[in-house]
Amino acid sequence: MTMEKIPRHIAIIMDGNNRWAKQRLLGGVAGHKASVEAVRAAVRRSAELGVEALTLFAFSSENWKRPQEEVSALMELFIWALEKESKRLAKNNLRLRIIGDRTALSSKINKLADEAERLTANNTGMSINVAVNYGGRWDITQAAKVLAEKVAAGELAASNIDESLLDQHTCLSDLPALDLLIRTAGEQRVSNFLLWQLAYAEFWFCEDLWPDFREHHIDQAVAVFNGRDRRFGSRESQ
Repeated sequence: MTMEKIPRHIAIIMDGNNRWAKQRLLGGVAGHKASVEAVRAAVRRSAELGVEALTLFAFSSENWKRPQEEVSALMELFIWALEKESKRLAKNNLRLRIIGDRTALSSKINKLADEAERLTANNTGMSINVAVNYGGRWDITQAAKVLAEKVAAGELAASNIDESLLDQHTCLSDLPALDLLIRTAGEQRVSNFLLWQLAYAEFWFCEDLWPDFREHHIDQAVAVFNGRDRRFGSRESQ
């Protein structure tokens, strides 16, 4: 297996939790609960390989349309994870950040998220970014709003707005550019995730359901990444 090039930034769309539960005739959010070990495995292996940033799509801005029982259970699971996992991350020198529109989240979740971010803020290891109530279109829109407000206030000339400036106001702008997107469960779409950041990322689609995801899946994805010819718009000869 070739591991010469390690992606600096990996993102994962964690898909297949409900299908995993249905296959086992389990109800409720059994698949989501079973996915905790998959998250741990992805974090462990990515950190071991020297990945600088790992971004996980936990809850999209469209997921509010799901049954209320499932949404409530997911929020409770998120609370549990923040309470239990933040100390583990701090102990292992990992940083945690919650990205997305947090105005729709409960005060308890926001309080725990703030505490977890503060607890891990000074760590120097891999940055783990968990997207909650996140959408790629929202990300670009909120960046555009900030710039529009600066133009309206006379702080910025519209003619000075370029890709670099807009990028500075999107989520994760302080981290390495996204190199590799992984999606599980055989689906091959980006589902409004990191639309701006995905411009030159490599994609790897996995047939296995997210609760079955383990360290060897990261190895497989990185091996495929190593085999890709990344041109960024130029020709191979260049």
